[in-house]
Amino acid sequence: MEVYLDNSATTKVCPEAINAMTQMLSEQYGNPSSTHKKGIEAREALDTARKRVAGILSCTPEEIYFTTSGTAANNTAVFGTVEALRRRGNRIVTTSIEHPSILRCMQSLEAKGFEVVYLKPAANGSISAEELTNAVNRNTILVSIMAVNNEIGVINPVSLAAKAIKRTGSPALLHCDAVQAFGKLPLRPGKDGIDLMSVSAHKVHGPKGVGALYIRKGVQIKPYLLGGGQENGMFSGTENMPGIVGFGAACAAMPDLAKQLEKTTSLRNYSLEKLKRLPNVEINSAPDSLPYIINLSVPGIPSEVLINFLSQQEIYISAGSACKRGHRSEVLRAIGLSPARIDSAVRISFSRFSTDADAQALIDGIENAIRRFRR
Repeated sequence: MEVYLDNSATTKVCPEAINAMTQMLSEQYGNPSSTHKKGIEAREALDTARKRVAGILSCTPEEIYFTTSGTAANNTAVFGTVEALRRRGNRIVTTSIEHPSILRCMQSLEAKGFEVVYLKPAANGSISAEELTNAVNRNTILVSIMAVNNEIGVINPVSLAAKAIKRTGSPALLHCDAVQAFGKLPLRPGKDGIDLMSVSAHKVHGPKGVGALYIRKGVQIKPYLLGGGQENGMFSGTENMPGIVGFGAACAAMPDLAKQLEKTTSLRNYSLEKLKRLPNVEINSAPDSLPYIINLSVPGIPSEVLINFLSQQEIYISAGSACKRGHRSEVLRAIGLSPARIDSAVRISFSRFSTDADAQALIDGIENAIRRFRR
């Protein structure tokens, strides 16, 4: 039996998305910028997909811009904001546990003379609301905070940043990397005062190679892809129509988020109860983290050894972020874990298709690994 528990890296594409993509590839293959029948059909499919993604974010379709990935959305949000507001300030606020597609942008901006404030997490991974509020001042032009950390699942107080911006009278735009939260938590960027939000299809059983950036109505940032003016000038280039309709179909196929969250919480709690009974297993995720992610360590068994052992049994987990392969986790270092605990850390990530049987197979696999490698 195949047990796939690496859903924070990517998810299996759902049948609804596959069917929509197949139809787009074989029948509705026109360019949505063309004015003939095939182009009009493609344009209608594009509009439908945009409405479906917007529905998950409780926003208008006009606020959704399709991108090639969550990384492209993050880069555009950061650099586009800085280009638009650089004459109004020089300060940027983020956290030290952001995704590499944010942290690398920040490092690039620091090299250009911008002041970047990296908020440090507590031992449980949380960002202090007080420190966040104090970090924002009148010289701040961007605050970028992820909704859910991709390695440990901690949920960040993004909405508090909006209040800090308003309180200080800062010109800052608030960006949220919601790639790991999208389709798992209810997201309402407009209501929460978020100006920009990045999401991705392949984390919610859609295809790889397509994401979206929410840009609140009235917010103006600078595009960095120039060309034919697609996506209202924000992301030039012929749209990846099979990917986009697959994204839309995956959104339409999502179950009720509240019911699914309850189900996944129950699965997480069951898993933790069993895992904590195993010798030397240490849980790195906080109890109030997103239940879709469990980060744990088995000191004495290196991450790759455990992953390979489980892989031979067709049980698939990861050693943290798939974007950080081969590097010691900066997130786990930031929350103060020892090198031995970091080097033995693995990430288990559920999806709506995960079952109790999957969890039990994982638990049995880890128990067998402990018996074999810790003699």
